[in-house]
Amino acid sequence: QVQLAESGGGLVQAGGSLRLSCAASGSAFSNYRMGWFRQASGKEREFVAALRWSGGSPYLADCVKGRFTISRDDAKNTVYLQMNSLKPEDTAVYYCAARFGYASASSLKDEGVYQYWGQGTQVTVSS
Repeated sequence: QVQLAESGGGLVQAGGSLRLSCAASGSAFSNYRMGWFRQASGKEREFVAALRWSGGSPYLADCVKGRFTISRDDAKNTVYLQMNSLKPEDTAVYYCAARFGYASASSLKDEGVYQYWGQGTQVTVSS
């Protein structure tokens, strides 16, 4: 089992940047597929980014491609979401998620694939 803790959220002006971190407790972090999701007020939670393993191909939602980057440091049990050129529509609570074991690339966008979730961190982008 793993526990996830997000950090790095906050208030930023449009065009600015933030880096979210998600620290995982426990061992065998490299065996977890990691994802980021977000939920804006009044909307359903949506996929943002995922990374199956360090050095692997990142998977990004179309709406963040070219602006967001996902990476992980298995030595630190941490996954990151670098968010650049932020827009007001990026305002949401951002959640880190983890899945132990294999997951196909196509399944990573499905929140049901993930077994563990963090508490979320608020990101607010002002115009």
